[in-house]
Amino acid sequence: MERNLASILALAGTAAISVTLAALAPSDAYADDISIDNATFTSSRSRAEIRAELLGQPAAWKMNAGELALQYNHLPPVRSVATREQVKAEYKASREYVNRLLGEDSGSSYFARSALARGGHAGTSTTTMGGPSR
Repeated sequence: MERNLASILALAGTAAISVTLAALAPSDAYADDISIDNATFTSSRSRAEIRAELLGQPAAWKMNAGELALQYNHLPPVRSVATREQVKAEYKASREYVNRLLGEDSGSSYFARSALARGGHAGTSTTTMGGPSR
């Protein structure tokens, strides 16, 4: 019973200290009342006048287009010299190569077979990860 009373008093003391410190901690409050502006906006010019003014300033349009070009990297159109079938075949070959390298043996059997196909020995230490001989 005494142990439970001591635990309860320690917990209550800790909670009291925490609440006191939180209340005394300096903090900024930036909230303010909602200000609703009931005044309606009435333009002194028509939409056509503003449009004519904007379209009459090509230098401003060019400047803004230059700023947009700096913010957004435009790539020139690219024309491929390979056919769709060539690209598909190249992709499939690269995927097979990657799948062999990412297998259980981390490509060891693939490199051993490729060394044998090149006329080397499977266990030579002169080739590293399928690279050229040193």
